[in-house]
Amino acid sequence: RRRRRRLRGAEAAWRAMKLYCKVVALALCLGILLLLYLFVGNADEPPLKVALALASSRPGADVASALRAHFRPVPPAAAEPEEEEAAQVSRREPRLHKKPGKRSAARGKFASVRRPKDQKPSTVELSSPQCMHLAVVACGDRLEETLIMLKSAVLFSNRKLKFHIFAEDSLKPEFERKMILKDVDSLLYVDTDVLFLRPIDDIWDFLREFNATQLAAMAPEHEIPKIGWYSRFARHPYYGTTGVNSGVMLMNLTRIRNTQFKNSMIPTGLTWEEMLYPLYQKYKNYITWGDQDLLNIIFSFNPECLYLFPCQWNYRPDHCMYGSNCKGAEEEGISILHGNRGVYHDDKQPTFKALYEVIRDFSFEDNLFQSMYYPLQSKFLDTVHTLCGRIPQVFLKQIERTMKKLYENRVVVHIGANIRL
Repeated sequence: RRRRRRLRGAEAAWRAMKLYCKVVALALCLGILLLLYLFVGNADEPPLKVALALASSRPGADVASALRAHFRPVPPAAAEPEEEEAAQVSRREPRLHKKPGKRSAARGKFASVRRPKDQKPSTVELSSPQCMHLAVVACGDRLEETLIMLKSAVLFSNRKLKFHIFAEDSLKPEFERKMILKDVDSLLYVDTDVLFLRPIDDIWDFLREFNATQLAAMAPEHEIPKIGWYSRFARHPYYGTTGVNSGVMLMNLTRIRNTQFKNSMIPTGLTWEEMLYPLYQKYKNYITWGDQDLLNIIFSFNPECLYLFPCQWNYRPDHCMYGSNCKGAEEEGISILHGNRGVYHDDKQPTFKALYEVIRDFSFEDNLFQSMYYPLQSKFLDTVHTLCGRIPQVFLKQIERTMKKLYENRVVVHIGANIRL
């Protein structure tokens, strides 16, 4: 009996020793991977192979080269040259009644419009799932904002991107207005004061959730109806109870081209091109926010055509400066940050400014955690006395998750593949 007890004790000790050795070996491996990431970072060849087709803000300028030079990205040798496409020049007149400067502080962006329960998603075939189109209007003094926005898009996205930048200069003679974006099926438009905190791929996937009638997607102006700007001050029709914000707008252009829109001018439907200018002429004396007001008017008569984003996909100072009122951001973090009111360039909302400056100062060859996330945490410590600064987790949650995924893809998966080879 004593011998059996000794044997059982020896076996138990051996099993415990084997388990301990496995745990130690696993910890050592993880430590080595972490050290490799901290010292090597993402200076290795990145897996993101982005095809940029940038429209110039000046005739003949190479915006793609300017963007790379401005932010000192990974040298061209690390990318595949055959994946870069020729730059295309696209321009249009400035947006109606919309000045490039700061928006008035009196503008309260409030809406609590929810997606109707009867909107059932339908499978939408994307014409080019490997390439996403992003459009922006750059005018006035918005050059730096545009560059930082493009940089945030490139940092975290996985599929190829094609940028369409519209400037305020007149179009080149060989281009006609109706030819712009003629062959583009779907498009994401953003304002210059937008920052992407997760891959554009994720918002692009909302196209698959459109039902049979939906052709565009925007986020509500706010989550609290009774203090919304449109519900208090608008003198024209608007979508839902308090309107939508056009700073982030996902569009199925094929559907927009083929749809007859209901309107307040004639009893029959009109195409988008036929409707837009007469609608502006009718309401121009009542429009405050330019294109956003026109879009609210259009979708007020055609609510079945609009899909609503959750508020974290267009997060603005109004979502935190009156108290936190975007539940989606509190649960999941901010997906797209919209720094309207000029908050990137003054000290009224230092939390927004801190995020903008950290992305501006980040160099593509640097380590994401060392050169972006940790400086961001440090800057946020100086903003805790502000209303938006009291909820740093809302700003950090999603971008931390995005960086961890990039770490797994660029370091863990990359090293694991090399070990298997």
